[in-house]
Amino acid sequence: MQSSLETAPPTGTAGTPPPSVTANSSPPIRETPAPEPNTGIAADPSHPAVTGEPVLAVEEIQGNILGGFSKDYQRFLFYRITDTAKFRVWLTDFVPFVATSAEVIAFNRLFKSLRSRQGEPDNRPPTLKATWRNIAFTHAGLKKLETEIPDLLKRDFVDEAFREGMAARAQSLGDPVGSGGEGDPARWKVGGATRPVDLVLQIASDSPRDLQQEERFLKSSIQGVALVWDQHGENLPKVAPNGKDLAGHEHFGFLDGVSQPGIRGRVSTDPHDVLTSRQNPNNRGQGKPGQDLLWPGEFVFGYPGQDGDAASIAVPGPLPDPGPAWAVNGSFLVFRRLHQDVARFHTFLHQQAGPMGMTSERLGAKLVGRWESGSPILRTEAAGVTDISGLGDTDCANNHFEFGGDTGPIPAQGIANPFDCGDSEFPASAGDFRGALCPFAGHIRKTYPRDDIMRFKAGTDGTPQAVPACEDLDPADALAEESPVNEESTQTHRLLRRGIPYGKASASTFQVPVDDTPPDGRGLLFFAYQTSIVEQFEFVTRFWCNNPNFKDPQSGFDPIIGQNSDPGRVRTLKLRLDDGTCADVSTAGLPEGERDWVIPTGGGYFFAPSLSALRLFAAKPE
Repeated sequence: MQSSLETAPPTGTAGTPPPSVTANSSPPIRETPAPEPNTGIAADPSHPAVTGEPVLAVEEIQGNILGGFSKDYQRFLFYRITDTAKFRVWLTDFVPFVATSAEVIAFNRLFKSLRSRQGEPDNRPPTLKATWRNIAFTHAGLKKLETEIPDLLKRDFVDEAFREGMAARAQSLGDPVGSGGEGDPARWKVGGATRPVDLVLQIASDSPRDLQQEERFLKSSIQGVALVWDQHGENLPKVAPNGKDLAGHEHFGFLDGVSQPGIRGRVSTDPHDVLTSRQNPNNRGQGKPGQDLLWPGEFVFGYPGQDGDAASIAVPGPLPDPGPAWAVNGSFLVFRRLHQDVARFHTFLHQQAGPMGMTSERLGAKLVGRWESGSPILRTEAAGVTDISGLGDTDCANNHFEFGGDTGPIPAQGIANPFDCGDSEFPASAGDFRGALCPFAGHIRKTYPRDDIMRFKAGTDGTPQAVPACEDLDPADALAEESPVNEESTQTHRLLRRGIPYGKASASTFQVPVDDTPPDGRGLLFFAYQTSIVEQFEFVTRFWCNNPNFKDPQSGFDPIIGQNSDPGRVRTLKLRLDDGTCADVSTAGLPEGERDWVIPTGGGYFFAPSLSALRLFAAKPE
């Protein structure tokens, strides 16, 4: 294998060097079995013939959307367009080097196949690396392009959130508008009224040196723009200041990115060349166990989406309407810069846990729905009140549960189906209809309710009544048909998340909180793709996370990212204790101004166009 295919960047042009593919990048973790790329997979049930699913134009779709960069080192350059003509000339040279989903998917398949064969040897440089580039525009940025491209937005985008921008809709997201505090959009680092942006360049690499080289080249070559904000993102270290392995985790300490939707569709005309392998032998409607397959139109324009009124999530829905015809094979990109006050969150857990008769680690697991390792509490609580070693690191098991009912174990994978998952070595989840294991306001339950339904019972007069969070109800007595929440509708609100932490890891732990916030802060760079900002990101934020009466009355706010616009910003949730009683977990006892541990400090709504659309935007050579 060649040690490097990378070439030096050309000089004197506005282009960028081609995608670099060289030896030695960091190993992934938690892998499911993977086939060798470009091998016969027709006989394997994890790659069934799906002639009824669309062939995805992966050569047109930007790479981070369907493939996912999955790089340890990333840079985000936010710009205002100051000279549209000059910018379009630069864009002409840049477009050939925008990573496509075809390239990223091929790389990721090879990467995973190598890791599957080689394992994860310690202290050995990994075997493959790449540097990728993508670009996305705000509505304001597209309006500037329209000054030179008549009729670009003659038929404007349907999504009103994209047209208005995040800052204009911050109040509805629960952001502290007008407070003068850190989360006030007037003080945002990027994307607020004082720092508007027109576009973002995304750079991702397995090597900090390669990332720095690419960043320098882009900054020196780009024309017709002014830099508004330069944001670095980086995977947390294997040996953090608190002594823990935080690779793949966010700053509070929890494994991140575990639950992602699978995507229906094919990467080529081969009916077996599925984008998402179907590795649950008990349910080929899932990728990894617990990973429901959704129609690609939820995330990329031009394909069928979900139908929330259908009898099954497997039934395709209509094609979402973006507005402009050229928006096909593009996707909306939501960005949130979220500051995390690690010491404040750890201190809160430390103070609250004792009176409730549990450790701060277990209280944290209750509020999130997972232990720090990524183990779902619905599976660990079946065996006791502590984490289960290895569960969080096993992709075949760490997402296999439902809130409503029993999932049952999957037998160990057989020799006949080498790419299938098995998870029988861990306790199976029996579900949590009563909210005894994971509170209804738990973070993973708020952001993705799975098969949850609102609980209704018959009132004394026979009419349906919603059951408050702390009131027990036997599943046999529930009036399920009354619930406005169900799995079919839930799947219309999913997101493809592509976030990464920023800032140095903390020495803080749940047992010993440490206030060591670095000068540049620390937190999460939340990025997510979708085809409706209104019905996906904003719906989840407004009607689930920030709604104290979802999914049942008096459930409370999402304790991690939930917020409200009240001046005091007090948030409370209901937690069922081991003795069956219910307790309030509340920030009311904290001093005003110290009640938030996740604070928005920037953001924006962007659109990531197809490669053909980018060529339309670019200036034609004379």
